[in-house]
Amino acid sequence: MKLSTKGRYGLMAMFELALEYGNGPIPLKSIAEKQSLSDSYLEQLFSTLRKDGLLNSVRGAQGGYMLARRPNEITVGQILRSLEGDLSPADCASDEAIECVREDNCATKTVLVKIKNSIDEVIDSITLADMILDETK
Repeated sequence: MKLSTKGRYGLMAMFELALEYGNGPIPLKSIAEKQSLSDSYLEQLFSTLRKDGLLNSVRGAQGGYMLARRPNEITVGQILRSLEGDLSPADCASDEAIECVREDNCATKTVLVKIKNSIDEVIDSITLADMILDETK
């Protein structure tokens, strides 16, 4: 599995918001500068994250973005799925698996499902709060 810039940059920006949790709305420009990201690209990512209930936005001069929940309540998995969609290594291993004509004789599906389950287990076990703790060690 290889993450696109959407997943990587979104995770970086959410980490920045987790660092600022409790300080009120953080301007998009500030987040973009601290993480060396494009403002306009970040705006697109934040639109998706806001729609999925991971971010809140505040308009106006003192506006910006903030996490919709505490950092220990938002997982890396939630962020990546919001931005990347299904993270399965193959269509047949996804939660919405399609029927495959080779499924009865497929030697790889079991392996692909195990890979997917391992990925899910890891990304769902790491919160933004965990990322902050790892960074400060």
